[in-house]
Amino acid sequence: MQLLHIDSSITGEASVSRLLTARTVAAWVAAHPETQVQYLDLATHAPAHLSAQALGFRQVPGGPAPTAAQQAENAVSEALVSQFLAADVVVIGAPLYNFSIPSQLKAWIDRVAQAGRTFRYTAQGPEGLAGGKTVIVASSRGGRYADSEQGRALEHQESYLQTVMGFFGITDVRIVRAEGVAMGADARDAALGQADAMIAAAVAQRPAQVGAALAAA
Repeated sequence: MQLLHIDSSITGEASVSRLLTARTVAAWVAAHPETQVQYLDLATHAPAHLSAQALGFRQVPGGPAPTAAQQAENAVSEALVSQFLAADVVVIGAPLYNFSIPSQLKAWIDRVAQAGRTFRYTAQGPEGLAGGKTVIVASSRGGRYADSEQGRALEHQESYLQTVMGFFGITDVRIVRAEGVAMGADARDAALGQADAMIAAAVAQRPAQVGAALAAA
């Protein structure tokens, strides 16, 4: 089983989302010892944001040959989408920045959102091509958003990632959340305790690929 561990927080050792991904991956490997882990730190190795040069993989076949700069950007995109597609489990560290996700994580999503690789367009509409994976989102938030209608309307972090992964055909998206971590030491400790319980629950569930194999048997 291949697990892709992604961090995107820019705060290093102070990061709650990095703490959550580390605990999640450790718990997953303990429960599934055959798991092989790849690690991607988007705070230090983020792809460039999309530009005219980085759009090479979206060029129409038969168009102009890609430039040297586009070829280099295409290689980055190909490496990232291939890594993502090869993973059976993806653990994504996603802190809430200004009601959304870090721009580094968005840059990664823009590279793996490729027609013909992670989704395709059909006469019936878009169809995800990356199904059968388990995605665990390790969500950290300084304030509280999940327990009020106003808070849920303000956040475009968990909801965005669930939407994007659903667009890729991934239906098994699990949330590990620590929120209110900037509301004092007691609130932080309580949030981490709740997150640990969510990690245990997320790891205890059967992986999506195993469930699909059993259903087909």
